[in-house]
Amino acid sequence: MNPVPTGRDGDGGRRVRMGVLGCADIALRRMLPAIAAAESAELVAVASRDAAKAQRAAARFGCAGVEGYRTLLERDDIDAVYVPLPPALHFEQVAEALRAGKHVLCEKPLCTTHAEAVELMELARRHRRILAENFMFLHHSQHAGVRSLVDSGAIGGLEVLSGSFGVPPLDPTGFRYAPSLGGGALLDVGVYPLRTAQMYLSGEPEVLAATLRVDDATGVDVAGTALLCAPDGVAAQLEFGFRHSYRSRYALWGGAGRISVERAYTPPEVLKPVVRLQQQDRLTELAMPADDQVRNALAAFTAAVLAGGDGPVGEAESLLQARLVEDVRKVARIVGGPGG
Repeated sequence: MNPVPTGRDGDGGRRVRMGVLGCADIALRRMLPAIAAAESAELVAVASRDAAKAQRAAARFGCAGVEGYRTLLERDDIDAVYVPLPPALHFEQVAEALRAGKHVLCEKPLCTTHAEAVELMELARRHRRILAENFMFLHHSQHAGVRSLVDSGAIGGLEVLSGSFGVPPLDPTGFRYAPSLGGGALLDVGVYPLRTAQMYLSGEPEVLAATLRVDDATGVDVAGTALLCAPDGVAAQLEFGFRHSYRSRYALWGGAGRISVERAYTPPEVLKPVVRLQQQDRLTELAMPADDQVRNALAAFTAAVLAGGDGPVGEAESLLQARLVEDVRKVARIVGGPGG
């Protein structure tokens, strides 16, 4: 097993000493505050290729600012790193971190290709380090509540899953509109309903059909749909994009009822999300407990590190996710149009 981290909190408990590769918006808004507040983690340093940017971020969270990712990886006071960089940079930086002996929590998607994801999993195993893909929504307790309803027979046998994640147009100068950085709606928001299909469909679903709307100006996909089918015939109808009014939901339709999850992917930690259960002539609205999926995702990662884990976490799910993304691209009908 892997040696556990040596960092200590004020009570003598073990803590994972963490560094952050990059000053992405999601890191500054969500993950850095979570690391700084966590009992199981210590925020040691944040790195950027821009020294001033690293120093500004570090000043906000009381840690060290480091110029250059390699410099951070060479520090011996860091056990693990969080990688929030654009998707096309994940493979190189995650590989470097693993070779440097660091555990890695990598923002979704882990890679832009299935082959790269396989290589990183093998590298994590070889270097006996935790590697986890950071799908934070999976760690919100509302989904366990929905799973309990399904398993109890509340909707009978599942027949169809539908899932949608769409947001209004984003910053046109950001990485999401840059093909060379792994931009596009499929990798940014489409992966959420794809991962939802994995949660509830049995076996490995097949992508039967898909569409991708590619922006004429940037060359990235800005919207899309996909139709999946599980080996038992249960279908998943998925929609995604960033030229939409905001929508973040999935629904499960069975022989005896239907469950709708209306704030599925990015619920605020203070929100008690409502899950609707419709059975015949009865509609039940269930207020699920408020939960902090960012904190929970970090806690799951640090728990794996502190337990002495020595390989990838959720490997099968991450590799299936990467394959489904590639399959959507392979079968998709490409249509053009403006991005906004």
